[in-house]
Amino acid sequence: MKVFNDLKTRGVEDVLIAVTDGLKGMPEALSAVYPTATLQTCIVHLIRNSLDYAAWDKRRELAKALKPIYQALNVEAAEQALDAFETGPWGKQYPTVVAAWRRAWDRVIPFFVFPPGIRKVIYTTNAIESINAQLRKIIKTRGHFPTDDAATKLIWLALQNITANWGSAAHDWKTAMNQFAILYGDRFTRSNW
Repeated sequence: MKVFNDLKTRGVEDVLIAVTDGLKGMPEALSAVYPTATLQTCIVHLIRNSLDYAAWDKRRELAKALKPIYQALNVEAAEQALDAFETGPWGKQYPTVVAAWRRAWDRVIPFFVFPPGIRKVIYTTNAIESINAQLRKIIKTRGHFPTDDAATKLIWLALQNITANWGSAAHDWKTAMNQFAILYGDRFTRSNW
């Protein structure tokens, strides 16, 4: 909760969509500070989790069989696709995959409210994971820090180096940006993107 309150005091007025990936306490804390935020799970993580249950030679086919679920036009079509997966050969062979999707379903369905342009942008948290991996690598090589301020400075410098290589906006960002403006109106446009 403190992190989100700190964001508020630094000027983050609103959070449109947050991918929480089942982090304990994260959805509750985020909802308390930003009650209108949409919370969802990372679709790519759910797919990866599903593939963990399959043998290596079956993963490509299993991933293909899951596509109708997360590529569905809406929640109803996604539920039908999940039901079909469950009653089909893949669901019978991998009931744990079906169980994983059903457990996460409340955090998956917000995804289906969005048009395809937004879905492409919020489909995964890989960009965030990439930054976190680079920061972990930098921190790990330094060992320990004499003060919290020293750690903060190193992280700040690392972020400066990481973001220096960013050339342009995320792929399909312009399409998503226009759709965000339509869906969220003033909540999106007041931030002066």
